[in-house]
Amino acid sequence: MPSPQPVVDAAPTGTAHIGFAAMLEQFPPTEMIALSTYAEKRGFTGVMAADRFQPWVPRQGEASFVWNVLGALGQTTVGDLGTGMTVPTFRWHPAMVAQASATLAAMYPGRHWLGVGSGEAIDEHVTGAYWPETAERINRMFEAIEIIKKLFTASVAGRDTKHSGPHFTLESTRLWTMPETAPEILVATSGPVTAKRAGRTVDGIIIDGAPVEKIAGLFTRFDEGAREAGSAGGTKVLRLHFSWAPTYEAAMANAMTEWPNGGMRFPRSDIRSPFEFEQLARLVRPEDFEGRMLVSEDPDAHRANIQSFLDLGFDRIYLHNVGRNQREWIDVFARDVLPKLVR
Repeated sequence: MPSPQPVVDAAPTGTAHIGFAAMLEQFPPTEMIALSTYAEKRGFTGVMAADRFQPWVPRQGEASFVWNVLGALGQTTVGDLGTGMTVPTFRWHPAMVAQASATLAAMYPGRHWLGVGSGEAIDEHVTGAYWPETAERINRMFEAIEIIKKLFTASVAGRDTKHSGPHFTLESTRLWTMPETAPEILVATSGPVTAKRAGRTVDGIIIDGAPVEKIAGLFTRFDEGAREAGSAGGTKVLRLHFSWAPTYEAAMANAMTEWPNGGMRFPRSDIRSPFEFEQLARLVRPEDFEGRMLVSEDPDAHRANIQSFLDLGFDRIYLHNVGRNQREWIDVFARDVLPKLVR
């Protein structure tokens, strides 16, 4: 496979790459574009946005199409544009994800990276397909990645490719719109087996708010897989959820109402409806966020939390403050947090 495109890094040399997590399940697309653009002007580097079909809970209220939003953001920002994550296995055939990614990368050379995951029922069940167990979902994801890599490699070389596997078929074709080099591919993982397999297969991993003590193990397994594939390693990306507001009470209220996900201590990948998720979210209590998602009014507590993840070795961190107070926290973090973070 061709070398992935180098992702544009607008951060000054020696400073941390701290991006903005554009939560399309919480804000209308035009507002999210405005907020992402504002965040970049205040010192954030790049945007990460997930491919969602539904919000987690009805209160979040949105679920715009990630490829449209990222395409528009390319016009209003200069940093990287990542899909963290899209699922090339149920709503999408891998060829369609490859085409969307290649087009975005051709429009904005060196800025786009493709983050993929194995999926959750709340988004993927909508086409009515059978929803399999975790092992099959992961196998489908890696076969989909194989197809995407085949298409990227063949298309850069100007030739067709095909695929016939247990889950997908691709008849002889190519991507006719393709950048000179293929986008970087990253896999979202929360388990050691998937992390090692990702190390053997793709350019990096995405971790979504895992506890610090778990991350070192995931890094170790990813690096083991990379070494087995003859690679020195790969890109390590974190999406970090937290709740900041001027008072602790407001920060906790935001966490409880806007992002109860952060306090859930049970699996959620089989939940199919925001309304079902809302019922389960009523079980969440303020103490459930302890050790899972920082809730604090103190910018320095958030700085220390972010720095602890940088110290683990993350290359890029994308921040998600769960409340509606987006411009307020962007301003506070731009002034009191970002300048103090170091790699």
